[in-house]
Amino acid sequence: MELEVRHLRVLCAIADSGSLHKAARQLGVSQPSLTNQLHRIEQALGAELFSRGRTGCHPTPLGRTVLGRARPLVDGMTTLITETRAAAARAAGPLLRVGSTASRALPGWLRRLRHDLATDVSLRVDVSANDLLRTVAGGGLDVAFVHEVEGCPLRVPDGLRGRVLVEREPQFISMAPDHPAAAHEVVDLADLADDRWTVDPAVDGEWDGLRRVLAGAGLDPPVLHADYHTAATLIVHGEAVGPCQPTSGPRDDMAIRPLRGDPLAVRLLLFAAPGIPLDRPYTALTAAYREAALRATPYRRWLHAGGTAGPCLDMA
Repeated sequence: MELEVRHLRVLCAIADSGSLHKAARQLGVSQPSLTNQLHRIEQALGAELFSRGRTGCHPTPLGRTVLGRARPLVDGMTTLITETRAAAARAAGPLLRVGSTASRALPGWLRRLRHDLATDVSLRVDVSANDLLRTVAGGGLDVAFVHEVEGCPLRVPDGLRGRVLVEREPQFISMAPDHPAAAHEVVDLADLADDRWTVDPAVDGEWDGLRRVLAGAGLDPPVLHADYHTAATLIVHGEAVGPCQPTSGPRDDMAIRPLRGDPLAVRLLLFAAPGIPLDRPYTALTAAYREAALRATPYRRWLHAGGTAGPCLDMA
C-alpha cells in the first residue's frame, strides 16, 4: 500500500484525539474500519506508530517522528483545498455557505439571508458542532450556527469570530401524550425516574450533559442511544423520554414540557470565517429565532411566565 495524504490525516486525527473511537467519529468512519486502516498503515511502514491501552492511543517514538513529517503535508494540502474552494466560490458568483446544527429557526434564517444579502445560500446540517466549526476554519463554510451543551465547551479553531445568540436556551422534555407527566405544565425530573431516556451520542456534549444532570438528580435510568428520527419514534410510542429544543413544533403524538428549574441548557452561537461579515447574518438569525420561539406554544408560555433566554426573546 502506498501512503496518501488521507492516510496521514488518519494518523493526525488519532494523535489529536488520543482515541480510535473519537478519531473515527471525527473522520466519519466506523471504529473497526479505522482500526483496520491504521493496521494497514503500520504494515506499510513496517512499525507500530501508536501504543493502545486503557488510557487511549499514544504515539510511539517512531510515531512522533512520522507525525512531525505528516503534519506539514496535511496542513499544506488543507491550505491548497481551502484556497481553491474559495477561488471557485468567487468565480461562481455570490454564495453564502451556511452550516448549522438542527434548529427550527433555519427556514426563517435562510429566507432572510437570501432577501437581505441578495445572494444564494447553501446549507449543510450536521449533528456535530465541532465538525461544523472545523469546516468553517478549513474554508468549507462561511458561517455556522451551533449549540454548545452547558458544561461541555466547544473546540473553537483559532481565527473564527463568534457572537452569542442565546446565552442559555433551556432544553425541554418530550414524551408520549399519554405519559402521566404530560398532564403537568412543568415536569420534575423525579416524575421521570422510572422512564428510559433516549439521546443521540453523536451530538457533541449531549450525552455527557444529560448524564451529569441525571446523576445530580440522583437518577440512573436506562439510556437508549439513537439518532434524532429513531428517538422521536421511540418517544411517541412511549418507549422513552428525551430532551428536545424548546422551539420544537407542535405534534399531536408528542407532548413537550419544560423541566422545573431548567437543569438542561445550551448556548446558541454564530461563528464566521475570517473576512466574512457577521452583523447581517446575526441580525437575520436573531429575527428568525424569535419567530420560531414565539411560534412554539410551550416555549412562548415559558417566556411569558418569566423565563429568560436572552435579549432576542425579551418579552417586556
